[in-house]
Amino acid sequence: MKCGVRFQPPAIILVYENEIKGKSRQRIMPVRNFSKFSDCTRAAEQLKNNPRHKSYLEQVSLRQLEKLFCFLRGYLRGQSLAETMEQIKRETTIDPEEDLNKLDDKELAKRKSIMDELFEKKQKKKKDDPDFVYDIEVEFPQDEQLQSCDWDTESAYEF
Repeated sequence: MKCGVRFQPPAIILVYENEIKGKSRQRIMPVRNFSKFSDCTRAAEQLKNNPRHKSYLEQVSLRQLEKLFCFLRGYLRGQSLAETMEQIKRETTIDPEEDLNKLDDKELAKRKSIMDELFEKKQKKKKDDPDFVYDIEVEFPQDEQLQSCDWDTESAYEF
């Protein structure tokens, strides 16, 4: 499944495989009432929840739709593709030095969803995967003498 955006006239395009016939199909979902001032998150949610497109967009993440709407908004603002990509990268990158306590609820929720998405990408296997193993034990080779650390030998009562 592939997703893309068409600028003129504005539309979200979904290329998918028909399960019954095995043919590649294309669904064009026109974007209406979207301007350079529109909220990309809201537009993505509305499209994903639209009864006409809902079944086709089940496999597409809300974050991906949001990015496509951001590309469209950047085009409507007159930004180049490179400028829009840079802006999206800034908005979707987590700065480890940023104090998340100072963010408002909306921005904090956005950062958390970005972190969740990154976690799912890096996650090895999930419980539902067929080759998931619950408890993996690994023996590490001990070619050299183990070094002890000071904190290993200190007593817990010294604190």
